[in-house]
Formats: sequence, C-alpha cells, structure tokens
Amino acid sequence: VSTSDGAAKLFAETDARFGGVDALIANSGVTGDMVPIEEFDEAKLMTVMAGNVHSLFYCGREAVRRMSTANGGSGGAIVVMSSVASRLGGMRGMLAYTVSKGAADAFTLGMSRELADTGVRINALRPGVIDTSIHAVRGGAAALEQIAKTVPLRRIGQAEEVAEAALWL
Repeated sequence: VSTSDGAAKLFAETDARFGGVDALIANSGVTGDMVPIEEFDEAKLMTVMAGNVHSLFYCGREAVRRMSTANGGSGGAIVVMSSVASRLGGMRGMLAYTVSKGAADAFTLGMSRELADTGVRINALRPGVIDTSIHAVRGGAAALEQIAKTVPLRRIGQAEEVAEAALWL
C-alpha cells in the first residue's frame, strides 16, 4: 500500500471479493533502520515515509472514493494508527518513524475537516508500547520488561487491546 498502484489494486480486489468498503483501518507501521540522524539517507527515509505516510494518502483516497456520500457511497469510517511517539519523540534512532507518525496525526486532523460533510468519519489511535514482533530487533522481551517500568500501568499494551479500540471506532 506504499504505492498508488498497490493501494488501488488492494481496493479493487477487496471490491471484487467483498462487494465494497465501509471501513479502513490504516495500520501501516514501518520502523525502518534504527540509526541516528547523521546516518540517515534518502532510501532509508523513503522506506519509512512510503510505508507510513504515502500509504495513508493512497488508501485514504481509495476508501473515500468508495465511502463518501459525495461520491455515491453510504459513508464509513477510517481509523489511522498513529503512535505515542508522535507526541513523546519516540525511541532513540527512530526519528523517521516518529516524524511519520506526526504526519499521521496531521493527516487525520486534515482529513476530518475535509470529510466532515461526506459521511466518512476519521479518527486516530496513538498506542504506546505494544507487545508485538516489531520489538524483536530492539531487544525483544527484555527491552519490553524495562520499558514496562516506565508505563503508568506498569505493563506493556497488547495488540488485542488496540484492535478492540480500532473496531469500536
């Protein structure tokens, strides 16, 4: 979904298989390499931005084309998966990811205003640290145990908890 053609193909296949779209959970989360800013290059930056930002535009476009009452749709819901990193700065070496999730927040706000009268509702979720395989390359379970000590609930969130919130929205 990080390319225009890829997103269009996904939605066309979804239309063919399910008959349409009434919800989109934009859950792309590319972290990229953990490197300091002085080691970043164009390819590394583009990988993260294409996965986390460009995909919002391409999938958002395809969803709105199908859901918007202005386009003959019956409305729907879009949920953008952001991250607490967009507000707190993220982990060291993950600046591109952090910036991309800030862009996801701006995308959500801008789209909510653009879509206000089209029957399409847009929200974002900003999970904190969630127990997923994304942390395997960053210390895995041991790192999560250390991070849990800094979380008010003293535990790492579970993917199921985030999924429940997204489905509710």
